[in-house]
Amino acid sequence: MDVKTPLITLLGATGFVGSAVLRELARRPVRIRAVSRRPAVVPAGARAEIEVFTTDLTEPGRMAEAVKGADIVVHTVAHIAGTSTWRIEDGDMEAERVNVGLVADLVAALAARSDRPRVKVLFAGAVSQAGPCGKDVIDGSEPDLPAGEYDRQKLRAERLLLAADAEGVLHGVSLRLPTVFGYEPESTAPDKGVVSAMVRRALSGEPITMWHDGTVRRDLLHVQDVATAFAAAVDHAEALRGRHWVLGTGVGRPLGGVFEEVAALVARHTGEPAVQVVSVEPPAHAEAGDFRSVTVDASAFGGTTGWSPLLPLTEALRRTVAFLADEPGRGAR
Repeated sequence: MDVKTPLITLLGATGFVGSAVLRELARRPVRIRAVSRRPAVVPAGARAEIEVFTTDLTEPGRMAEAVKGADIVVHTVAHIAGTSTWRIEDGDMEAERVNVGLVADLVAALAARSDRPRVKVLFAGAVSQAGPCGKDVIDGSEPDLPAGEYDRQKLRAERLLLAADAEGVLHGVSLRLPTVFGYEPESTAPDKGVVSAMVRRALSGEPITMWHDGTVRRDLLHVQDVATAFAAAVDHAEALRGRHWVLGTGVGRPLGGVFEEVAALVARHTGEPAVQVVSVEPPAHAEAGDFRSVTVDASAFGGTTGWSPLLPLTEALRRTVAFLADEPGRGAR
C-alpha cells in the first residue's frame, strides 16, 4: 500500500467490541495496527494492511510505541475481571490503571509527538456514565452523575480525552455505548453481557433468570452495529470532535420479552422444549442501575454521520443463538 495510506491504531483489538471494529475496518484499504495483549486474529479477506502488535499497554512506554505514526486511534480497551467489566469496587487500582490510566498515557504520548496534523482519537464510553437522570430516553444532553465506580472511571477517562481536545493536543470523540451484545460467524471474542449469558443458560437447558419482573427495558445494540458506528466516526471525526455522542437503537425492549424470545429461538434451534423465564431475588452485588430502564436516542450521531443500526433484534438474537450452539462448549463457557 502507499505510505500515505492512513494508519489506524486499534487499542484492544482482541476484545469484544475491539475485535468487531477490527473486522469492520479491515474491509477498507487502510493500514491497521491491531494492539492487544494477545495476538489479534486477522480477518479473512481483509483489504487492509494489518500489523498485529502484541503488548501490555499498562507497562511504561508501551502506549507511545503503540500509537507511533498513527493518524487515528480507536480506544476500546476496558478492564475485564470475572464475568463482566462494569462491576468494580471503589478503590480498584487495577481497573483505574486500565480504564483511566491508559487514556492519560495516550494523551501524554500524543502531546509529545512533533508531527501534525492532530491525531483523531475515538473512545468507547458508556451510556451509563450519565447515571440516574430521571429521563425515559437518554439523548446525550443529560448532566453526568455516575453512580457506579465503572461509570465514574469511564467518565474520568472521557474528560481527560476531551480536555486534551480543547487544549489542541488531539481531536477527541467519545461514543457512549448502551447494552452491547451478540455474535457474528467471524466473532473471535466472548460476549460476557446479560443477553448472551441467558442464551448460554437456555442452551444448557437451565431456566433464564431475571432480577426483576421483566418490565425493565434495555436498548440492545448488536456489536456489528457498534462496529459500523465506529467506522462512521472515523469518517466524520472532524464533525464529531470535542464531545460525547450516545449510541442506541431508539427502542427500549422489556427484558422479559427479550428472554422469552431467546428461549423460543433456542428451542427452535435445539428441538427441545423452551426453558422457563423466571424472576429471582437479586444478588447482593446488584446495583440500582440494574433496575432502571434505558432507551437511547442516537439521532444526533446519526444526523451527523448517516449511521443507523441495521440489524433487527430478532435476527441479532438468532445469530447469537446459532453461534453459541454451533460448536461444543460454546453454550456453556
